[in-house]
Amino acid sequence: MAKTITCIFENNTQLNSFIEIHELNEYPNLLIQVFSGKTDRSFILQLQSTIKEYLPYATVIGCTSSGEIIEGRMIENEVILSFTIFEKTELKSILLRQDSFENSFDMGISLAEQLSDFDTKALLLFPVGNKIDAQSLINGVYHVNSQLIVAGGVASINKSTNESYAISKDELTNQGVVAVSLQSKQLIVQSNSHFEWQEIGKAFTITKATGDIIYSLDKKKPLQLLRHYLGEGFIKGIPNSGLEFPFINDHKGEKVTLFILEILKNGAIKVNRKVTEGEQLTFAYPNIEGTINSSLQGFKQLAKKQVESIFVYNCLSRKQFARDFSEKELAMLQSIAPANGFFSQGEIASMKAGEPQLVGLTLTYLSLSEQENLRGEDRRLVFKYTMPDQLKTLASLTHLMEASQNDFYQLNESLKISEQYYKSLFNNNTDIVYSADLQGHITSVNPAFEKMFGDSNNELIGTSAMKYVLSEDVARVRMHFYKALKGKEQYYNVKLMTKSGEMNLFQIKNIPITVDGECVGIYGIGRNITEQKKIEEKITELSNYDHDTGLPNRMKFTEQLEIMLQRAKKKKRMLAVLSVDIDRFKLINDSLGHYAGDMILKELAYRIEKVLPSGSYIGRFSGDKFTVILSKDVQIEEVMKTAKSILAEIADPVHYEDQEFFVTASIGVSFFPEDGLNEHDLLKNADIATNRSKDQGGNRITFFSTEMNEQAMTRLELESYLRKALKKNEFYLMFQPLIDLETGKIFGSEALIRWNHPKLGLVSPADFIPLAEETGIIQEIGRWVLKTACIQNKKWQSLGNDYLSVAVNVSAYQFQQPGFLKEVKQALAESKLDPQYLTLELTESTMLTNIDYSIRVMRSLQNLGVNVSIDDFGTGYSSLSYLKDLPINTLKIDRSFINNLRVDTYDIAIVKAIITMGHGLEVKVVAEGVETKEQIELLKELNCHYAQGYYIHKPLPATDFEKGLEQTVNIH
Repeated sequence: MAKTITCIFENNTQLNSFIEIHELNEYPNLLIQVFSGKTDRSFILQLQSTIKEYLPYATVIGCTSSGEIIEGRMIENEVILSFTIFEKTELKSILLRQDSFENSFDMGISLAEQLSDFDTKALLLFPVGNKIDAQSLINGVYHVNSQLIVAGGVASINKSTNESYAISKDELTNQGVVAVSLQSKQLIVQSNSHFEWQEIGKAFTITKATGDIIYSLDKKKPLQLLRHYLGEGFIKGIPNSGLEFPFINDHKGEKVTLFILEILKNGAIKVNRKVTEGEQLTFAYPNIEGTINSSLQGFKQLAKKQVESIFVYNCLSRKQFARDFSEKELAMLQSIAPANGFFSQGEIASMKAGEPQLVGLTLTYLSLSEQENLRGEDRRLVFKYTMPDQLKTLASLTHLMEASQNDFYQLNESLKISEQYYKSLFNNNTDIVYSADLQGHITSVNPAFEKMFGDSNNELIGTSAMKYVLSEDVARVRMHFYKALKGKEQYYNVKLMTKSGEMNLFQIKNIPITVDGECVGIYGIGRNITEQKKIEEKITELSNYDHDTGLPNRMKFTEQLEIMLQRAKKKKRMLAVLSVDIDRFKLINDSLGHYAGDMILKELAYRIEKVLPSGSYIGRFSGDKFTVILSKDVQIEEVMKTAKSILAEIADPVHYEDQEFFVTASIGVSFFPEDGLNEHDLLKNADIATNRSKDQGGNRITFFSTEMNEQAMTRLELESYLRKALKKNEFYLMFQPLIDLETGKIFGSEALIRWNHPKLGLVSPADFIPLAEETGIIQEIGRWVLKTACIQNKKWQSLGNDYLSVAVNVSAYQFQQPGFLKEVKQALAESKLDPQYLTLELTESTMLTNIDYSIRVMRSLQNLGVNVSIDDFGTGYSSLSYLKDLPINTLKIDRSFINNLRVDTYDIAIVKAIITMGHGLEVKVVAEGVETKEQIELLKELNCHYAQGYYIHKPLPATDFEKGLEQTVNIH
């Protein structure tokens, strides 16, 4: 579900009523888009505060607008709030200010690095301010993640107040950007944009420019050309008129629009993207019929697909230029799905090929759905449009301009065709081209030659073609010259000194010039292949070396290990392979970001390399893993000494941005020839030893042994069995009674999973649960346990035990999935169990992984009526600091405090404190692991509510548990 509902904001009372009617505070993943026709800063700040008060966990982005779109209708000078409810999609937003970055490109890189990951499908951007280069910002995002769909629009400026803002939940800025990422594997996102331009008139060459400022076109002031071709009205209407009549720029072989944002006092113009001297620009005008057809065809295709919501970012100039069609377009979109958005001063469109572009006069929209493998409803929608007289007139003028343009081109084509053929080899060739006579004297050069070497055609005529050739290459080049004169084409590479003083590599082709059957000279064509050679060398480097640390990667390292093994075999020497894995490095990446993580890894790589003895070789295999070869003096004592030095270097504090971090490492060691005779076995066995180090808590060194290899194989076998266990019905549940310490009666049970494998027999949960969590199988197992436990408890209730409840453990992996709440609802619906009789037990570490998200989900569970319990309480690190904020019903004291519970132990003080805390927080307290009568008596004296354990009863099969339901446990 990706459902959108929208309202026009009137006042706080109206908004609060709207939220309550639609139950918006029930949804953990809620996106609010704010589009405000009112630009008063104090009003926007008050609106932010109101939204945060009513919906504190929602994600908020927005901006000021030049018109608002609500449910397919255009309104103006209002504030609309668009609420999109996601079921499977995670939201992540950020607001960045321009003054925190050197340029907009860097800001785009930072934005993408903080918001995008493997599951990110789309990014919504709302830039604001004249200091923002919106296209450079978009390019920065694309540089980091070229797979993202990017959409949005530039915030509009209020002409009377000259104010505009980008808005988040807590901040706003008039020079920056606000953005949100939509992260979900299930989300289906499509971006569309509809507009067509028609080029007109002559092409202008940019003769002077810096960045996004054009100082001259065809060596004339841009203001002079604009006044001549478009008049004073166009100049006074900037920047809005700049959106209606842009330039078309041939940028790297792709036609892109170039909008005039500002005319400077010196007659230069500021445009919306960086340009380069020598690029060609032409004026453009709207192709009205093409635009209408593009929209109608796009709507027909969209209507065939499953669409739940449409985000619309339309152009202010489009509304002014063709208001009637804009109104009809929005109504058509609304007939497909709820269409809401705003009118901007520049729209972001994800093109079918290439980078996302900042466009103008364009309808852009994003269609979203969380429903998979479904087709759109067969609503037989009709998408037609009849142009009013005003647009028909403009369309006719469009045809007239196009026809006149074609006539002009055809007239000139016949006059210039022969000259163009003649000059095409020289003037239009980006390679250097020259001609030389029989003595090797230059007779002509093309503009590319002049630009490359800094000499004009007149200066060069009559000089020797060898003047740019190094003395050591003259004989070789002259040989090729004479062979060309004899009629045979010549190809060779030679280094030449260019105008900049740099030595560049050229690929030269010499062709004989034949007139009346006789050779009168040669043509030389030269291509600068310096960058190509550098790229080839870079590709070779990238394929062999890690980009961040410069160390050999897996492929290069493995090749080197193979070479060193061959050498060791010949000389009958030992080798050692060390696998170094940084412990829990994911915590640094999650807290600081991957850029900071890469910087820290670079520092750690330097430290490791610093302590390695001579004859060593180090590589980076992946992420936080390094591998080392030791080839000299390979004795166990020396290898251990080196490994300890590595651990010591890594254990030293790491400093990043005035913060201090402590990390450790796990090291595994394999030896040639004892632990393997080839590179693959040695690397595998070093990995196995590393995993043993990590299993034992990390920060240690482990040497490989045959026993360790066998354990690894056993683990692989167990994983294989585990993947099939659910389908083969090998799991079953046991139920351990929970008693009320005051009455002694059973009031419920804790459902515990067991696995009976036909070959392995009973497999301990301590063996298979961690493996299930590591492989992700735990989600499917957890779903089965939840549903089975609910069905069994409902069955017992139907036998007359209406009071009975059941507790189910939830793994961290299962709890953090976006669809977990839906799984709980489904289990309750299928079993028909009242939610109040279900308790979900969560460990402290599960909740503290993402505390804000955890609280939202726990609150949603309580709103369903489900009870939430903290399992193993007292074993975490941050229990007390977060406990007061957690929406829970029960605390479960960890068995480690109950095991030694006696009058004369410290444990009684801890248990008493936990029970007192529970009473103070008005939550029930359960003691688990009760094994003696003395423990029962002490717990009763301390006013503990509930208990479970072997003294009361061990876990029972469902049939045995059912038999004992009427019994009262003797706890007196």
